[in-house]
Amino acid sequence: MTGDLAQRSRAALGSSGELVQALPNFTPRLAQQDLAAAIADAIEDSAELVSEAGTGTGKTFAYLVPVILSGRKAILSTGTKALQDQLHQRDLPRVREALGVGFRSALLKGRANYLCLHRLNTANQRDLFASPAEVQQFGAIRTWAKRTQFGDFNELSSIPEGARILSQVSSTADSCLGTDCEFYEDCFVVKARQRALAADVVVVNHHLLLADLSLKDTGMGQVLPDAQVFVIDEAHQLPELAGQFLGSVVSGNAVAEVGRDAIREAEQASGTLALVRPRVDGVLSALRQARKRMDGLPAKGPRDAFMQWPTASEGLDELKDALVGLLEQLQAVADQTPGLLRCAERCRDHLDTLADWTGAQRSNGVYWFELGQHSFRLRYTPMDVSDSLRNQREQTQASWIMTSATLAVDTSFTHYTEKMGMNEPRTLIAPSPFRWDEQSLLYVPPNLPDPSDRDFMAAVIDAVRPVLEASKGRAFLLFASHANLRKAHALLKDGPWPLFVQGEGAKNALLDGFRKSGNGVLLGTATFREGVDVVGDALSVVVIDKLPFAPPDDPVLVARQEDIRNRGGNPFADEQVPQAVIATKQAAGRLIRSETDRGVLVIADPRLLGKSYGRRFIHSLPTMRLTRQLQDVQEFFNESNTGD
Repeated sequence: MTGDLAQRSRAALGSSGELVQALPNFTPRLAQQDLAAAIADAIEDSAELVSEAGTGTGKTFAYLVPVILSGRKAILSTGTKALQDQLHQRDLPRVREALGVGFRSALLKGRANYLCLHRLNTANQRDLFASPAEVQQFGAIRTWAKRTQFGDFNELSSIPEGARILSQVSSTADSCLGTDCEFYEDCFVVKARQRALAADVVVVNHHLLLADLSLKDTGMGQVLPDAQVFVIDEAHQLPELAGQFLGSVVSGNAVAEVGRDAIREAEQASGTLALVRPRVDGVLSALRQARKRMDGLPAKGPRDAFMQWPTASEGLDELKDALVGLLEQLQAVADQTPGLLRCAERCRDHLDTLADWTGAQRSNGVYWFELGQHSFRLRYTPMDVSDSLRNQREQTQASWIMTSATLAVDTSFTHYTEKMGMNEPRTLIAPSPFRWDEQSLLYVPPNLPDPSDRDFMAAVIDAVRPVLEASKGRAFLLFASHANLRKAHALLKDGPWPLFVQGEGAKNALLDGFRKSGNGVLLGTATFREGVDVVGDALSVVVIDKLPFAPPDDPVLVARQEDIRNRGGNPFADEQVPQAVIATKQAAGRLIRSETDRGVLVIADPRLLGKSYGRRFIHSLPTMRLTRQLQDVQEFFNESNTGD
């Protein structure tokens, strides 16, 4: 039976509701009202709901309306910081004003987004800056620090996101001194958390939500306030991210950071620098040698392969010895400042993680490594996070709303709910209001070789080129690998369309250039499958080169497949296909973003129609007319041009 909150939510989103009256461009949608009603009932019943909201449903308003009308304390978690800012700065105020309901909201980001006054104060130009540009950036940060209210780096438009200097002065859990810090009363992280405690609706991102879960899982307290309602937007990302947060990692960069911070802290204590610096230099030298001894290993692999590479394990032994030396020295001077004590604790933590990674393996996870050009990461990832996620939800005694445009595989949520540890949650598929059967076309080019064929990419570009001619560019070409992207770039670089290539500029800059070009072709990988919104004629074609199965040599995937096989399952059908289906749905979702968009989805992988599992992909996509005839594509775009 539909409750009062559901009825009020439906009415607010209806043809004579508050949102129509307050927002000029708001269009009532039945699927949105159905979703809002289901969310409202889950809120009233403190239940779990898993909901897929097709592109254009308006899922943000569908959960904001019942959350606000309920009057309950709520945490809203999004997939990225950009979506987080949009939700807090644009969507929440608009719905609040439309409904006329007063409530307090707060934006809470992870520590790395906030300035640390202690690290700023201890910054030393000699060790901190890598270039004159960074010296200028540091001056801008110092000036900004005197006037900022929130200490959020997002306010610093003059410094690029991800700039190295920001990581040198940002707050980190490792370097935080807590109440021992001389700047504790002015701490931007503390103030942000205080605002969150006082707010009715708190907007966070998944990384912060999972950091909170990780702390609770280890009995170390919590980051987020208690709430009665949790809404997880872009919920498809959560299981994979949870594995990272509930695992462990030690990296060369993190170890080097301890050394640099130890130098900064030692400079604040008379007579200490001369004792600490030689030990730090020893650690940094051991790090360089350890990475050099890993040369010859693949970029990613299981621990066994690492330990069988003699020089790699020798390098770790030498690094451990250097860390022990640094720890002994830091312990000897730790009573001089809280910062030196914290550096000693961090040093010990890294030694413990290294000992775990090189010691007896736990049976419920996978130990693996990643190599960068100059650094490395040694990781432990649990195979199954469902128990931890379920325990966390049960402890809150709250309602949990999971929503995304891509959660179901062939109308089933089982793949997702099992990973999340959900026992028979409520489910709903709210279909897209767009007329996909009229607005789009699915083209599978004929006579293409298997993706493993050495000439596959050349054949794909030969098949795609006439599509681009018919569409006058205006396309995303999304590749399963950077290698395929590079091959495609080489084959298309002399074409008549301006190319926007991932890696040749920042993501937002590439998108801005693509939108303005009018006939651009963007070449990208998985990063452009989601969180990208190009409305209108600028994007009329999305090409997927091959079905996006995870790389077969991925160590986490290999271990997960073995685990599924040991439990009597089918690794390919139960894990690889569902994950690839969801990734394909994400890419397809870039194509139609409004009621007037028209476009062609090209899937160049012959397995879509040649293998039995291809049906699961097709049945999971929006209902589209399928063709193998290039002429149909050309006629589709001729119709578009006629309609201009």
